[in-house]
Amino acid sequence: MFMELPQNLILMTLGAFLIGWILSSINARLGSSSKTKKRDPKDDRIRSLEAELRIAQTNLGEVQEKAERFEKELEEATEGNEKRDNVITHQQGRVDELKRDLKESVRKTRELRSELSNRAEESVRSEARIREVETELSVAQASTDLIATGVLDYSVAPDGEEEIDETATAADLSKSASS
Repeated sequence: MFMELPQNLILMTLGAFLIGWILSSINARLGSSSKTKKRDPKDDRIRSLEAELRIAQTNLGEVQEKAERFEKELEEATEGNEKRDNVITHQQGRVDELKRDLKESVRKTRELRSELSNRAEESVRSEARIREVETELSVAQASTDLIATGVLDYSVAPDGEEEIDETATAADLSKSASS
């Protein structure tokens, strides 16, 4: 079908399209520069505010994510602090209980030391009395042995001394042994 049209007509149609395209591009360039000049400054302000709004919304999303992370970290830190506080409170209670037990033990130890020193003193005194009694008993035993063997005879007193009754001597020895 294209072949049946005269060649001049085809060339004219092509030329008309080409001229129309050139004129429309020139018109668009002239019209856009005049539209730029005719544009309202409010439109520019609206476009800049819209751009700032998009940037602010993006920043808001980032800040909200950070805030959520910080809230989670704060919750974890708070839970950790509460756990540590509970442990510290429990340990403080145990320390107080141990202090009371220690004070009670120290008091009992002091009482026992006092009682032990009293008993030791009493034991030393008893030992001293026992030694005294043993000494007196050994002296009485020796005197009795000497009297029994006849080595010690008070009836014969040398150098004019008075005679001492053996019964009195034995009584004196038994008194000293009993005290």
